[in-house]
Amino acid sequence: MSGAPIARQHGIFSIFLRHVGELSLGSVGIVDSRCLVITAEIEQQIVAHARACKPQEMCGLLVGTASGDATTNADTDRALEFHPCRNAAASAIVYTLDPKDYMRVEQSADDRGLAVLGVVHSHTHTEAYPSPTDVAQALDPNWNYAIVSLKYDPPRLRNFRIVAGEISETAINITR
Repeated sequence: MSGAPIARQHGIFSIFLRHVGELSLGSVGIVDSRCLVITAEIEQQIVAHARACKPQEMCGLLVGTASGDATTNADTDRALEFHPCRNAAASAIVYTLDPKDYMRVEQSADDRGLAVLGVVHSHTHTEAYPSPTDVAQALDPNWNYAIVSLKYDPPRLRNFRIVAGEISETAINITR
């Protein structure tokens, strides 16, 4: 395989849901030393977009600077921007990034020497933890998979890495 990101190699937007075995949705500790840094403004944008899209799941992309890869567990990704995207699935239980939104954001990031760091989506009535569908759709091991739960007030934002079906939570450092 080439060095292109896995998401591009496999066409992340032509997602076919596949059966994923039972996953425990219990609490998980921080087991990955990688960290996602976002600003309080980005956190507010994520929550506002999630609330505006409710009852449907929202989705969007984080853009910034990446360090390392999935095999280097001591790195920090710094999100500089949040880009709300259309949920092409128009669903309360699943999200699909609009391919046009993704291409627009990726091209803009590339043009400025930045990277798409990952995807953010909402769970409107459940915990901020990857569902079996989220795991099935997680094709790029270097991406952050952030989830905001609207089950609580204030909403809870958590971040995960999903590599070969294995879920590990990573810290989110929110700068003020």
